[in-house]
Amino acid sequence: MPTNTPPDLPVQVVIEVPRGSFVKHDAHGHIDLLSPIPAPFNYGRVEGLVGGDGEPQDAVVLGPRLARGTRVKLQVQGVVCFVDGGERDDKWICAVTPPSRRQRLTVVGFFRLYAQLKRVRDLLSKKQSSSAFMGWHPAPNTAGT
Repeated sequence: MPTNTPPDLPVQVVIEVPRGSFVKHDAHGHIDLLSPIPAPFNYGRVEGLVGGDGEPQDAVVLGPRLARGTRVKLQVQGVVCFVDGGERDDKWICAVTPPSRRQRLTVVGFFRLYAQLKRVRDLLSKKQSSSAFMGWHPAPNTAGT
């Protein structure tokens, strides 16, 4: 189950990685990751909340491409449970409407691949790998999305 329970109210998300981008910036604007594949969704942080890893709560925003820095207020529809660097780093899935089956499969497929890429990166740098995708869970306030 998720480490942070999403609220029943909409959350404000700040977009850090627009859909289709290859570059992930951190909350301070520094380049955090260069991806070999484009992001299939918008990615950002929930304003004012801290995730299980001590960093701002991560959020995926489904829908059309949004510019970096855009702020949107959306309902949390689900949670991707993820471990990064040995720490829980769940991703809240936000959207206007519950995600379609295709959207869920895209998100799940991406984070499975993302965990594998992080493990390969860790092996190449001789670090102990501890990244893992642990599943999708519906947000408590949704009807099983």
